[in-house]
Amino acid sequence: MTRIRRALVSISDKTGIEEFVKGLNDFGVEILSTGGTAKRLSQIGIPVRSVSDYTGYPEMMDGRVKTLHPKIHAALLALRDNEKHMEEVKKHKIELIDMVVVNLYPFEKTVANPGVKLEEAIENIDIGGPTMLRSAAKNYRSVAIICSPARYQGVLKEMKENDGCVSQKTCAILATEVFKHTSSYDSMIYGYLSKQFEKHEGLPDTVDLRLRKLLDLRYGENSHQKAAFYTANGSGLKGIAGMKKLHGKELSFNNLLDIDAAWKVTLDFDEPVAVIIKHTNPCGVAVRDDVYAAYAAALACDPVSAFGGIIGFNREVDEKTANEIGKNFYEAVVAPNFSKEALEVLKKKENIRLIEMGREYDKKEYDYKRVSGGILVQDSDNDLLAGEVEVVTSRKPTKEELGMLEFAWKVCKHVKSNAIVYAKNKQAIGIGAGQMSRVDSSELAISKAKKHRLDVRGSVMASDAFFPFRDAVEAAAAAGVTAIIQPGGAKRDEDVIKACDENNIAMVVTGMRHFKH
Repeated sequence: MTRIRRALVSISDKTGIEEFVKGLNDFGVEILSTGGTAKRLSQIGIPVRSVSDYTGYPEMMDGRVKTLHPKIHAALLALRDNEKHMEEVKKHKIELIDMVVVNLYPFEKTVANPGVKLEEAIENIDIGGPTMLRSAAKNYRSVAIICSPARYQGVLKEMKENDGCVSQKTCAILATEVFKHTSSYDSMIYGYLSKQFEKHEGLPDTVDLRLRKLLDLRYGENSHQKAAFYTANGSGLKGIAGMKKLHGKELSFNNLLDIDAAWKVTLDFDEPVAVIIKHTNPCGVAVRDDVYAAYAAALACDPVSAFGGIIGFNREVDEKTANEIGKNFYEAVVAPNFSKEALEVLKKKENIRLIEMGREYDKKEYDYKRVSGGILVQDSDNDLLAGEVEVVTSRKPTKEELGMLEFAWKVCKHVKSNAIVYAKNKQAIGIGAGQMSRVDSSELAISKAKKHRLDVRGSVMASDAFFPFRDAVEAAAAAGVTAIIQPGGAKRDEDVIKACDENNIAMVVTGMRHFKH
């Protein structure tokens, strides 16, 4: 057991500190402190001895040097059962420190600010704090070390039960938390500075994947699998990590994948858009003047597949739209916000998850995919086009067709390969996803459109990759397609273009494909 007689308190996050230090004071613990922490504790009547008085040296260099002193670290590192150490303690008049209460400068919060300057980030790199934490944690047999306000109540309770002492087991657990905390802190700093200073022609030689758990999930892809959501240190609460669940039951692994997929589709549109996602694929997307009309048009694309799906919007969900949503079963709705009336309507459904999420995300974030024995890393697929689209057919697309092609291309980007999207009046009317053959995807999209009584004649088609043969074009022509957008670059491009010319179809190529595996 470690008896606590003297504690050094130096914190940035002052949550719960007053109550905790009052508890230490009740046990007669002497409090050493620095700067703002010392001032705060003095104001509430806690006797505080400044670290400067203890070391005999003032704080220096605008507070950069406060606790970096032998009298601090010897007091933490001295082995109490080592005779030589104790002789040196006595010789140098070192007063032992039995507890350190330290949390670090808010580096992660600082760099999460989009407008942060490098100088501000540098000043929020804590030096003395991690050094004290590591010294105390190394000597956990004699020093209790607390780096999280969440531990205050538990430590006080243990001290009350053990006459002012903290058990060896607790000290060991606290020390382990310290090294997790400092390694995470250093990882955040490295992640930020590497983006500022390291220049790579390709991807970096080392990718730091230190993650922290943000949320336990209902289950994984299947109900027998456990799952949790982790976020990368230093990334800030952007994207799914910054969502607010306003209502509904616990989220599952698949829910988050689909919510993310729905949200990413909405990011590519400035006009009011609605998307319905099923198994990460859009099964309906539409742009209209308001979200009610957009939702109705998106649903018309494939109302059967929409059952049990997830809806995404890029505008506020109003009461009228909420009433329409309520007529069907959905797992979740994600939007920037919901009106008060819409919430009242949708909350009548006990289980539907209502997710509030903005448009902020990190465009530089890497995309990771797990394979056996390692992880594949790539840049995020943020761009839509390589530049201006190129018209490769004799007939140029009309202005109306160009608008529909742009819409179809945005949708196609988010559909699993092989992906084919038929669109009309800025509404997806047929989506073929994940087929082994591009012709199969095309035929599937057409059959879905016909099944739901949507007229493909006069529509446009988007393909996520080039056409290796003319057969997909001929299938589109037979269905009544008037314009096609695709990346181009196939060996048989001339034959594909010829097929378009023979059927009076306008074709534009993007120079950029959007495979999605």
